This record gives sequence, structure tokens and C-alpha cells, in this order.
Amino acid sequence: MKQTSVSLLLFLILELRSAPNQAAALTVSPSRSQFFKGDSVSLSCEEDNSSAGWTVRRNTTRETRTQCGDGWGKPAGSTCNISYILEKHTGVYWCEWREGAASSSSVQLTVTGGSVILQSPVLPVMEGDDVTLSCHTKTAPSNLPAAFYKDGSLIRTEPAGHMTLHHVTSSDEGLYRCSISAHGESPSSSISVSGRNTTPPLPPSTSPPPTSTPPPPSISPSFLYLILSLVGVAVLVLLLFLILHFIQRKREGFQA
Repeated sequence: MKQTSVSLLLFLILELRSAPNQAAALTVSPSRSQFFKGDSVSLSCEEDNSSAGWTVRRNTTRETRTQCGDGWGKPAGSTCNISYILEKHTGVYWCEWREGAASSSSVQLTVTGGSVILQSPVLPVMEGDDVTLSCHTKTAPSNLPAAFYKDGSLIRTEPAGHMTLHHVTSSDEGLYRCSISAHGESPSSSISVSGRNTTPPLPPSTSPPPTSTPPPPSISPSFLYLILSLVGVAVLVLLLFLILHFIQRKREGFQA
């Protein structure tokens, strides 16, 4: 009984220590959301401390929540390599830790059998940033004149196949595609804009500085997580001790 309890305690401690402090981020290489049939793609789960325990999963029109290596892709640690991507691989991809205990934001990947793709950001872009969209063909040079569309309406035609959106805002969100004469048009890709979390500076104060004690420093999430983990382990140890003590008392009662 004691050996089993100790093993259970060690297992719980290891689980608490290995739990991620924050969600991993899914990175796509090459960094784009559209691919030609036959391209190679690498998907990686990256976390600040460790990427161990993270796997890449996806939803397509044919399957749901399948992980890398289960009929598609080749896993290598927390990375999933697709050496020859197909149109059926079009879908939503994300990172997941230990069967759904934690997950990353998802990305939409589109695979086309056509001759034109739109190179656009995979993840949401920050409000105020400049975003460049590029129109590429599979075989011809990448600087051909291209027409760019948003939500089905023509924006403009660029002679070199590149269009830059300056200082993007939420009004720039939508579905974008491009077309190149004599080659065809790309699939559509969504562009999302994330707001900046900025706090305006406080106006200068003319009053004297306060004499009260300054507030204590804030506790970082990782330190708080460590404290909660130690408290949880201490509670488990106490419960196991009480259970063992109860069993020992019952045995002594039977022997008496």
C-alpha cells in the first residue's frame, strides 16, 4: 500500500511539473497560408520553456482532430513535416498538449492544384503594422503584374505582383485573393487584425508624491503556478498520510 501511494504521489508531481505554463504557438514554414500541391511544409509547436508533450492536430473536410502521423505528416518531436502536401490537406491546424489539456491558436492552410497562390500572413497582424501581400505563380517569375481583391471587389493592380496595406486597422479585415493574367487566380485567404494593448500615458501631476507605502510587486504567472503546484502536492501528501494512518489504526484494532 505504501509503495503504491508513493508511486501515485511521484506521478502527480511529475504531471504538475510537466504541465505547460502557457499555450504553445504554431509556426508554419514557409510562413504563408497557401501552398501549391506538392510543396513541403513544416509545422512546429513552440513554447518558451519546453515544447515537449505538444502535438500538431488538424480538422479537414474528411477528418476531425487527427494528429500528425495518423495517416498524414511525419512527426519529429513537436514538429510535423509534410513532404508532399495535397489539396485534401486543406484545413485548420493547431497545437495540442496531452489530449486537449491545452491548445494553441489555430491557423487555416489552403492547398491548391492551380497555378497561382496569394502569400499572406498566417497569424493575425497587429493593428498599425504594414502588411505586404504577394501573388505568385508556380513556374513563372514572381514579379508579374497582379490584381488584388478584397471580399470579391478589386482593390487595384500592382505591376510587380506585390501590394502593401499601410497601417492596417479592423477595416482591412476580410478575404483576399489575387489573379495574374494568363495564369489564373489564387484561393481566398482571411486576414485578421489584432488590436494593440496600449495604455495612454498619464498626464503629469502637480501634487507632491504620495507618502504611503508603495504597492507590493506583482506576482508573475510562473511563480504563482509554482506556488499552487507546491500547495497541491502538500495537500496530496497530507491526504495520503491520513489514509495510511487510518489503515494502520484499523490493522492495530483488528490485531487487538
